[in-house]
Amino acid sequence: MSAETRPLVEGKYLEYLDKPLVREGNTICYGDMSEKCILVLEIMSYKEVDGKKLPKDVFIQVIDSKDPNKIIKQGKKEGLYDAFSIGLIWLDLALKAQ
Repeated sequence: MSAETRPLVEGKYLEYLDKPLVREGNTICYGDMSEKCILVLEIMSYKEVDGKKLPKDVFIQVIDSKDPNKIIKQGKKEGLYDAFSIGLIWLDLALKAQ
């Protein structure tokens, strides 16, 4: 089985724990596309706190990086911090299950 190689996207982007973290609109993607799966967070609603708009309901998915229609695990949390925290755990477990 040959290793798949993909060209890197030119430019700078945010990384967290040595993996890309990209946001477009209400969707946040975290993970390396060359690995088995990635984490996708979809901000479903917002709340206003002290005049600032903060994510309220966040849909969490760990998906197959080769087939985005294949969902490995999904759920919902309130708040971006909790959603990202549980999503990191799910992603780590899914990657170790390879």
